[in-house]
Amino acid sequence: MAFFLETLLGGLMAGMLYSLVALGFVLIFKASGVFNFAQGAMVLFGALSMARFSEWIPQWTGVDSLLMANVLAFAMAAVVMFVVAWAVEYLVLRHLVNQEGATLLMATLGIAYFLEGLGQTLFGSSIYKIDIGMPKDPVFILEGLFEGGVLVNKEDLYAALIAAAMVTLLTVFFQKTSTGRALRAVADDHQAAQSIGIPLNRIWVIVWCVAGVVALVAGMIWGSKLGVQFSLASVALRALPVVILGGLTSVPGAIIGGLIIGVGEKLSEVYLGSYVGGGIEIWFAYVLALGFLLIRPQGLFGEKIIDRV
Repeated sequence: MAFFLETLLGGLMAGMLYSLVALGFVLIFKASGVFNFAQGAMVLFGALSMARFSEWIPQWTGVDSLLMANVLAFAMAAVVMFVVAWAVEYLVLRHLVNQEGATLLMATLGIAYFLEGLGQTLFGSSIYKIDIGMPKDPVFILEGLFEGGVLVNKEDLYAALIAAAMVTLLTVFFQKTSTGRALRAVADDHQAAQSIGIPLNRIWVIVWCVAGVVALVAGMIWGSKLGVQFSLASVALRALPVVILGGLTSVPGAIIGGLIIGVGEKLSEVYLGSYVGGGIEIWFAYVLALGFLLIRPQGLFGEKIIDRV
């Protein structure tokens, strides 16, 4: 039982990180109808910004506190992501409103490659580290209930808590603030929102900026765990099955889909891997998402895209 709980908790913690990346896709698609294939590049760009600023700030200011250096680096990286998000929306996507899906696909793919190249130009192409003070040692919990306790990786636990806090903040923002309500109105019906005076262009900029901050937090966590390297852009591919399973238009779907896939990957690898030669964790999410597409194409909580047109 203890081993099962270890696997389950590991899956839930991985699922929260998948959900965080998937949220970037959902936020932009809900508000503008654009499936942002550049989200992975935004995660990479945010991680590069955080890694380099946390290295440069002590050199520039003489600050020797890790906490203060990270806070300042995060603030500066957030400003960078705001600028990137605004530039993408204002200079590119604003001019492609109501264009064909293939046109938007090519545009976001072009943005992805541009951001990867710009990141290499501005920050270099080495492998960088992000040290935000997350402990990496494992810890035993529930020792009173199970003999020997349940082994949990502290770094995974802290990463999941950060992701959960970000998801909670976004939920409160969408539900309790006037800007969040305006975002939801735009997501439900563009024309109706515009008819009551909600400026679509401003809302789209806000959504892209929020998605930029989400990408920064995701990049910071993944960069802390894996190091910041250009393969980090592929982390978005791990979130695509989450989006398909939860639904392109559903924030709760991104969260629940991430948890389902995170747990499914871990349990299938541990309990079925020996029967099929291992490696289930690599392809499990994609097979699950593909199978689910045949049953419910709009995902668990998503709307039928045709209903939104």
